[in-house]
Formats: sequence, structure tokens, C-alpha cells
Amino acid sequence: MMPKDSCDITSKNADCCSSATHNEVDYKNHWNTVYTKYEVSKLGWYETESSPILELISNCELKKNDPILFVGAGSTTLIDSLIADDFTNLIANDISKEGLETLKKRIGKQSNLVEWLVDDLTQPQELNKIASVKLWIDRAVLHFFTEAEDQETYFNLLQSKMALNGYVILAEFNLSGATKCSGLPVKRYDVNILADKLGNNFQLLNAFDYVYTMPSGDKRNYVYTLFKRIK
Repeated sequence: MMPKDSCDITSKNADCCSSATHNEVDYKNHWNTVYTKYEVSKLGWYETESSPILELISNCELKKNDPILFVGAGSTTLIDSLIADDFTNLIANDISKEGLETLKKRIGKQSNLVEWLVDDLTQPQELNKIASVKLWIDRAVLHFFTEAEDQETYFNLLQSKMALNGYVILAEFNLSGATKCSGLPVKRYDVNILADKLGNNFQLLNAFDYVYTMPSGDKRNYVYTLFKRIK
């Protein structure tokens, strides 16, 4: 098994990974390089279907036209599943234009059902312009923000865009999970840390640990959480 703090873009030998501190990383270039250099289905976070998140969404009281924002969407197959489930108001965000372009091409004609936003969650511009959303989805994005300032920006944005009685799904590396991903350091979470970050405006509805199996066969430990905005 791969050491839990090692590089895991696709396998033990992924050669575009390098250890770097937060201040040394050009995140836009990093993720654009990942999505242009590697086949999406080989990436360490790729899922053929997003079963844990779909399970959480099934517990949300959502209308088919409720606005759903997927931050750090990359080339996720979850967008395909949401379209198949007849959700009609989808927003896909990523810092990587290449990742979203790959997703657009895969979806094909149905890409016009999605609003595409290339934007940085730690320096949001386009995201600041959108209306409030009923569901915020984050799978494996927040844990890349290791600086307190970036975390604060992230949660301030979430608070400002989350509608009353809306839902938040956060799925991040848990406290026994990897300390790096894609050659980058990460901050690990548990349900209590996430609840504290969200504050009293949100109520925890569900939480569970989940072991994700990468395409390479290696394992990654996540915590999945569902919160509801109550005030």
C-alpha cells in the first residue's frame, strides 16, 4: 500500500507530483497540468459514480430546479448523475479550466444544462456574483486549503451563498487520512472541526467515515458530512 503521506495523482510513480509549501504553489497551473497530463479515469480521486454523495443528496429536500453548486468539480461524474436525476440548475466550479473542459466534452450536448465557473475559492470573483444556492457540494477541495486565511475566505463565501434551509455536503480527508494529495499538503478534518468552522447557523444531519478506493487500488480515508442551514 502507498504510504499515506505520498503522492497520489494516479499511482506511486506519478511523476508530476512534487512536495511544495502553500506559498510555492501556482494552483491554477498545477491543476491544469494534472488534467492535461493524465487520463481522468486514472486520477487518484476519480469515481465511476459518487455513491456516498448521492446518498446524502437523497436525504435533502430538494426541488429539481433548486440551484446546486459543486465547488472543485474538476471532471467529476457526479454532474452526470445529477443531470440523469433531472436536476436543472447546476453550477460547476473549478480553478482548472482544463478540468471543466474535460467534463464539458464528456457531457456533450447536455453541457448547456450547467453553468461553468472557472474561479479560485480562496480569491473568488465569479463565485461572488452568483445568487444563493440550495446545495453546496465539496468533495476533496477544502482539505487543500492549509492556510487559515484561505479557510476563512472559503467559509465566508459558503456562508454568503448558502440559502436558508439549504444544505452543505463536505467530504474531506479525515484525521487518519493522507497528509498529502497530488503532491500538495492537506489539512485533515473530522465532523467536529467542520461543524465548528460552519458555526451555529448550520445543523449537522449526517456524518460518516468512508474508505475510498483509488483507481490504483490504494485506499484513502474520508469523512462525509451533511449540514443544513437553519438560520
